[in-house]
Amino acid sequence: MGFNLGDGKVEQRGDGKPAGALRRGWTTGACATAATKAALTALFIGEFPDPVEIVLPKGETPAFALNRTGLESGRAMAAIIKDAGDDPDVTHLAEIVATVHFGAPGSGIVFSAGPGVGTVTRAGLPIPPGEPAINPVPRRMIRGVIDDLCAHHGRAADVAIEISVTDGEALARQTWNPRLGIVGGLSILGTTGIVHPFSCSAWIHSIHRGVDVARAAGLTHVVGATGSASEDAARALYPELPESAWLDMGDFAGGLLKYLRVHPVDRVTIAGGFAKLTKLAQGAMDLHSGRSQVDSAFLADIAGDLSPDQADALRPAILAANTAKAVLELCAGEGIDLSAAIAERARQSAADILRGAPVTPHIVVVDREGAILARTD
Repeated sequence: MGFNLGDGKVEQRGDGKPAGALRRGWTTGACATAATKAALTALFIGEFPDPVEIVLPKGETPAFALNRTGLESGRAMAAIIKDAGDDPDVTHLAEIVATVHFGAPGSGIVFSAGPGVGTVTRAGLPIPPGEPAINPVPRRMIRGVIDDLCAHHGRAADVAIEISVTDGEALARQTWNPRLGIVGGLSILGTTGIVHPFSCSAWIHSIHRGVDVARAAGLTHVVGATGSASEDAARALYPELPESAWLDMGDFAGGLLKYLRVHPVDRVTIAGGFAKLTKLAQGAMDLHSGRSQVDSAFLADIAGDLSPDQADALRPAILAANTAKAVLELCAGEGIDLSAAIAERARQSAADILRGAPVTPHIVVVDREGAILARTD
């Protein structure tokens, strides 16, 4: 048997929505549970079940094919390739590895992070600092299969379980883990065991955990940016903020603001491009181009309010413009500061979403090169 993790291959999926029905996938937690069941079964009977079936929290019973196995010297290893279905998940096709051995009598079930699985270093996450980044539901699922197998074979559940992810440390750099204080690799995640394609829930969940970490650290100011250019611009404004103050908000302004409504910090800054913040100013909470659109009539109304003398002449040109950027340039050419007006409207919209929570919202509008066009603070 060899416990070398080898060179796993990870396929980067595009953002384009595939044609036809979307296929569900399985979480890293489900894969880790199945790998654990296969490895522990081999310790008991000397053979690996392949495929290996598990029961998910809602009763579904998927079966997983094994990618690699190993058994020697009282240790067993099983590896499963994660299938995320049609979700553009960074861990799609990652290899999830479980290595188990029996522990000392009375030791119970002990989790450890192998290569590619992170360790929690900051408070505010569901797992305390110092623990491997294996979330509560995957832990319960893994404990469940260990308890069941040990009971079936008449042995106490004294089992050491190490979860690894091939190339997980490199993959983790594409996730929120470094910012959340999870070092050394990925988290083992999942609440149902199922990945629903193109679901927003995982991203919003990570935003919420970022707020939790910031609050646990005593921070009073957090920043959510729609992309890297806006984040870089905001970082130049607030160089004093620690890494845990920076939230990967993406398009989910509503997901951030609604969570802050019940888990407040003193101040939130939302930084983004003109088009996305126009959508926030319109009242949209999801700023993705597939789920909200810039309303050119809305921009024409604002431009008309800012320059009543030019309203009649500008409106047809604004309504005919192809992009928000074109409207911005058109207004700038007429001496109208549309960015400042959008920043203020977006701030008002954010305040409306916060519904009186003790959080002061601020807005930073940037262009595509990251130059600041307007700010409300």
